[in-house]
Amino acid sequence: MHEMSICEGIRGVIEDQVRAHEVTRVTRVRLELGRFAGVEKDALHFAFDVVMRGSVAEGAELVTIDLPGRALCYDCGVEVEIDHRLDPCPDCGGGKLLPQGGDEMRIKDLEVA
Repeated sequence: MHEMSICEGIRGVIEDQVRAHEVTRVTRVRLELGRFAGVEKDALHFAFDVVMRGSVAEGAELVTIDLPGRALCYDCGVEVEIDHRLDPCPDCGGGKLLPQGGDEMRIKDLEVA
């Protein structure tokens, strides 16, 4: 389950920020997650609760913000939202799409007490 290692990375970022800003408690973590990031949300939430035990983020709420998949259509020259990597262009039906986004995963912000 790679969600566990993702959460370990999140914990590392949290610990760095806690030291840098003299924070004693993190109550919420908002994570932007692209449609194509390859993360199972239920597994991510489970792993988050496990990995945060014993840290300043123990008991913190993990909020995931869904980001759409995006691609540039070579046929019509428009950047479009797509649900699946192999979808045709929703505007012109063209099949020559270059992914432009949707694989992002980043901490948007931390709520602290």
